[in-house]
Amino acid sequence: MSSTVLPVWPGEQVAVGGSTLHVRRAPAKSAAAEPAVLVHGLGGSSTNWTDVMGLLQDRLDAIAPDLPGFGWSPPPAHDDYSLEGHVRAITTLTEQQFDRPVHLMGNSLGGAVATLVAARRPDLVRTLTLVSPALPVYRPRATNAHLPALALPFIGQRLARRLGRFPVEARVRATIALCFADPARVPPRRFEEAVAEASRRASLDHEGDALLASLRGLLSAYVRNRPAIWREAAGVQAPTLLVYGQRDKLVDPRTSLRAARTFPDSRLVMLPDSGHVAQMEHPRFVAATVRKFLEQSAAKGTKQSS
Repeated sequence: MSSTVLPVWPGEQVAVGGSTLHVRRAPAKSAAAEPAVLVHGLGGSSTNWTDVMGLLQDRLDAIAPDLPGFGWSPPPAHDDYSLEGHVRAITTLTEQQFDRPVHLMGNSLGGAVATLVAARRPDLVRTLTLVSPALPVYRPRATNAHLPALALPFIGQRLARRLGRFPVEARVRATIALCFADPARVPPRRFEEAVAEASRRASLDHEGDALLASLRGLLSAYVRNRPAIWREAAGVQAPTLLVYGQRDKLVDPRTSLRAARTFPDSRLVMLPDSGHVAQMEHPRFVAATVRKFLEQSAAKGTKQSS
C-alpha cells in the first residue's frame, strides 16, 4: 500500500442467524491468501481496520463486520447486546463466510469477543491477534473511570444525552484524544470520515442503545464471570499475538503481563508510543508485526507436522 490514505472498503449486508451484519471485505491479492476476520471495539466500526486490511491484502482474504447495532449493522434480534450475543454473531459469521480456520483479530471489546470465540471454537481459529483486548480487570483507572458510570441505569442515559449536545466534531476530537496517544497522527481524511460517520450514527434511534447496552453487557460479564473469562483465555489453543499500547487510557497496559501468562502460546508486543487503537495509530507497524507472527506460526505448524 502506498502512503496515500485508503478509502474505506466496500461492504454488504449479510444475514447472520436471526440478525444482519454489515461486512466489509478487502479482496485478496494472492491466491494463497488465507481467511481472516477482524472485529472492532466498543463504539467503533469495521472501518477501524481499513489500513491493516489494505497492508495485508497479499497475505489475507479479510472481512471486517460491524458488530450488531454499530456502523451500518442494524440492531440485533431481541436487542441482545450482551457479550455472549456478540460472540454468537462473530461465530456464526465465521462459519458462514469461510470453510477453513481463520486468522481472528480483535480490538478492545472485539478482543474480548475474539478470545471467547477462539476458546470455544478452536476449529474455527488458526491464529488469534488481540489489540488492547478488553479483558476483565479489578479496578478502573482515572482515565476510564467514566465507563462504569455510563453503564449505570438512568445515569448512563443522562450522561449520553449530555454528551450528545456537544457538536459532532468536538465529540470526534474527544474520542480521538481518548483512543490515540498522539491525535496528530490521524490523517485529515480519516478525521473527515469519522465526523461524517458520527453525524450519520447520531441520527439513528439505536445509536445510544448499542453503545450503552454493549458496555453494560461487557461489564456485566466482568462482574459475573471475571474468573471464567480468564479461564477461557487460558484454554485458547491458537497461537496468540498480544499488542498493547503503553499510553492506552482505556485498557491498563499492565494487563498485558497477565494476558501473556494466561494465553498458552502467546507473543507480547508493547508499543511505547501508542494508545488504545494501535491498528489505527500505527497500522504499518501492526501489519508488519501480524505478518511476522503469521509466518512464524506457519513455520512452527509445518515443523510440528513433519
